[in-house]
Amino acid sequence: MKIEQFEDKDIAHNSYAVLSECENKVVLVDPSRNVQPYLAFAELHQAEIIGVIETHPHADFVSGHLELHQTTGATIYSSRLLGAAYPHQTFDEGDVIKLGKIKLKAINTPGHSPDSISIILEHDGKDKAIFTGDTLFIGDCGRPDLRESAGNITAKREELAGQMHDSLREKIMILDDDVSVYPAHGAGSLCGKALSEVGHSTIGEEKLWNWSLQDMDKTQFIEALLLDQPFIPKYFPFDVECNKQGVTNLTTALAAIPHGKPEKLNAGIIIIDTRPEADFKKGHLPGSINLQESGKFETWLGSIIRPDEAYYLVAENEKALQNLLSRAAKIGYESLIESAFIVDRGPEITEPINIELFTEHLENYTIVDIRNAGEAKEQPIFADAIHIPLPQLRERVMEIPFNKPVVVHCAGGYRSAAGSSIIQNAYGDKIKVFDLGEAIKAFL
Repeated sequence: MKIEQFEDKDIAHNSYAVLSECENKVVLVDPSRNVQPYLAFAELHQAEIIGVIETHPHADFVSGHLELHQTTGATIYSSRLLGAAYPHQTFDEGDVIKLGKIKLKAINTPGHSPDSISIILEHDGKDKAIFTGDTLFIGDCGRPDLRESAGNITAKREELAGQMHDSLREKIMILDDDVSVYPAHGAGSLCGKALSEVGHSTIGEEKLWNWSLQDMDKTQFIEALLLDQPFIPKYFPFDVECNKQGVTNLTTALAAIPHGKPEKLNAGIIIIDTRPEADFKKGHLPGSINLQESGKFETWLGSIIRPDEAYYLVAENEKALQNLLSRAAKIGYESLIESAFIVDRGPEITEPINIELFTEHLENYTIVDIRNAGEAKEQPIFADAIHIPLPQLRERVMEIPFNKPVVVHCAGGYRSAAGSSIIQNAYGDKIKVFDLGEAIKAFL
């Protein structure tokens, strides 16, 4: 038996291959959009992919389960509660997949979503591992507030938080301490609030260190779980529906994206300019938002752009552009691209901030803090700053007065590059907008 973990650091996603070495058969758990790593793993081990298990319809990425079914003939397994529109076999409590000496046993573990399942791996008659999806993470558990208006079944966050309490204690904690825990996400995911960077753990270790498995009554647990959850990106409900339906083959989807700069750009369509902020500031096209290739590109793309609006995607060269198209496809946003093309520079220039002048005369500027609510609350930086988190900035930009130059900051410079360009687009020549960028570190 072999368990292979596949990690996508860009979206903090873990997927798994379970290999029966005696039968040369593979079952995958929570695969990503790009199916090539799984096909390569099967080929390396001269094995056949016979099954794909979806622990729930994921909100933060688009799964390749349908393409794997179409490519390999593998059966897709998911809970009957999911209401899947793709060809599948239901997989709920009491159902078992057998391959060689391995049994994969479904248990219903609602809490992150009403349709969440976890999969216990039994080998030679003993429970060895559990694939917990977004139910139990290393150091945390899944957030319960993503399914109030998405999916086949909706539920209030308080109800799901109570179900999470029960699932953890009645289904997962009863396993032996030496059972390995393999979650669908690690640190950096917005599906929880305190995830560890460790890829896997054991039930015993989680009982010791994971806050969500500590002794507390249900009311205490619900209050703790609902407290300070991170923001919900705009694309999350969209991806739930994508995964419920199944999406287009990745190669086909990417090939359908229009390439090349149109003769005339539609002024009503946002341009996502992914070049480094220094290049962007030297010259960019009007209507551009500087969302750099580095960093959590997928998360911020899906937080700034709505799933019902088109956008142009531009990059500094063809290699970067191809990489970004694939990254946009991870969240299903390749379908929104009006056209993808390369940009060297443009007529719009962003002036650098005079740090000395700013530091000496803070009162002469309107300071906009675009960090998340929890960050701003935990570490205030400028006393009179206007706080508007980046995911809300396009909708709330008119709350910013334009009687003074505007200075935008985040915690390190990545988000402020995007935020300052959003504000400049909205106000044009009415005010000067400066990006504090990495200089914020001097004020921390």
